[in-house]
Amino acid sequence: MSGISVIGGGRWGTFLAWYAANCCKMDAVKLYSHPSLEYKKMQQTRKNAYLTLSDNMLLFEKISDVLDNDFIIISIGSQNLRGLAQELNEYNIAGKTFLLAMKGLEEPAATLLSTVMEEEIHQPIHIATLGGPGHVQDYVKGVPSCAVIDSKEEEVKDRAIKMLQSDLIRFYYGEDFIGNQIGAALKNVIGIAAGILDGLEWYGLKGALMARAPVEVGRFIKYYGGNPMSAYGLAHLGDYEATLFSQHSHNRTFGEMFAKGEKFTKLAEGYYTLKAVKNIADRENINMPICQSLYRVVYENADIKQTIRSMFDRDLKHEFEQF
Repeated sequence: MSGISVIGGGRWGTFLAWYAANCCKMDAVKLYSHPSLEYKKMQQTRKNAYLTLSDNMLLFEKISDVLDNDFIIISIGSQNLRGLAQELNEYNIAGKTFLLAMKGLEEPAATLLSTVMEEEIHQPIHIATLGGPGHVQDYVKGVPSCAVIDSKEEEVKDRAIKMLQSDLIRFYYGEDFIGNQIGAALKNVIGIAAGILDGLEWYGLKGALMARAPVEVGRFIKYYGGNPMSAYGLAHLGDYEATLFSQHSHNRTFGEMFAKGEKFTKLAEGYYTLKAVKNIADRENINMPICQSLYRVVYENADIKQTIRSMFDRDLKHEFEQF
């Protein structure tokens, strides 16, 4: 089988390149990243903190060197996608498929990442998205999981799933291109809330968080025109164990350290997504008490214990309020 390319040499991007090279029978996988110190070290040692690169993984520092493949995975910070898309549009990429493997919404307007690509790339391309649970640290140990791939185009979805399917990750066919993107993005926000509960040692409220969060996420999905029930699928609720409980979750760890008054220096996508969601929820009067309370804590220095308690006070009389 022909090779694929990955843009983004961080933890997740490098794993996806490794996964394609070792689990999907690819002839070669091209990996591109900005030449950071970490990436240069990986070029020299052929490994990072999580895995050792296989011989069929080729590393590049020029994006033009990886655009010859027809299937390209993107795994970078969500807020950096627009700039990358503008750069990609300078090359001949017509007809290529881009799988967006990050989970977020662009602030300040809570723009879907697929929309960012459509706005900036003025060539006919195909777009798919990846969502669902899984951590690099578990995958490299052989711990299996499931994920969902979605696209507006059924044939693109089918091709991506058949190309990436393996015994390690079982991919499902997504049925809500909008809802799966929003659900995947907002699970990072809920991960921060879970981490704050861990930091406060209010573990008993994590069950309530898991019960209430998909309801308000469903409201947000509905506003964008998606199916609110997608909040209960793999991209959102199905990712809760990996995001709300795992020690490997950046978003959960960010929340825990925030509650303890400590700083977390790694990327926590939920921090940026939270701001975008709050803007839209306030403007459109979408009832999202968890996200709105969390915003006051994270961005406005509201009293953490009092505000976090308030997240669960507003819906107690009507548990199954309609979307």
